[in-house]
Amino acid sequence: MGMSSLKVLKYVVFFFNLLFWVCGCTILGFGIYFLIKNSFGALFYSLPSLTVGNVVIIVGSIIMVVAFLGCMGSIKENKCLLMSFFVLLLFILLIEVTMAILLFVYEQKIDDYVAKDLSQSIQRYKSDNNTKMAWDGIQKYLECCGVNGTSDWNGDPPLSCPIDPNTQGCYMKAKAWFHSNFLYIGILIISVCVIQVLGMSFALTLNCQIEKNSQSLGI
Repeated sequence: MGMSSLKVLKYVVFFFNLLFWVCGCTILGFGIYFLIKNSFGALFYSLPSLTVGNVVIIVGSIIMVVAFLGCMGSIKENKCLLMSFFVLLLFILLIEVTMAILLFVYEQKIDDYVAKDLSQSIQRYKSDNNTKMAWDGIQKYLECCGVNGTSDWNGDPPLSCPIDPNTQGCYMKAKAWFHSNFLYIGILIISVCVIQVLGMSFALTLNCQIEKNSQSLGI
């Protein structure tokens, strides 16, 4: 691979990461907007900080940091930044794989835990505004009521519940939505993993080529 090929690879890695950096900025902006507007509350009783705004901010920040390392490492031909970019992507990929395995192995336990936690959060509907907003939002969006049905509200369902007393519970409806869109979710996850592997491959190839060129120039 000559100098011209190195430049092509360098700019491919740069623009690849620049695009993701812009995406990260956009995601972070949405997260800050959600946090300021407080449009979405906390749905889980034991995880009050797990709101849409907080999650989106964390995801956007991680994308921005990783993409920034890739951009600077490629354009500056900095081996340290490129390897940091590679290690971070590898670490994130390992976390994703580990989470997928844990979700598969402990699926039933996680189901029971989530259902129990959602049932507890219903008890806080009238006393906690964040919980109220979260339940109102999900019940309107999914057109569901309670965790397992209208009976979860003890005869006093909120206005966000559909009028039909036989309306399906939000937990079962969310699971049904997930299963019906499993193929698309799977394709999305696989695509993200492929992009991560490509990013790692480009970074490692560019790093190796920079090393070879340095040696050939006696640097």
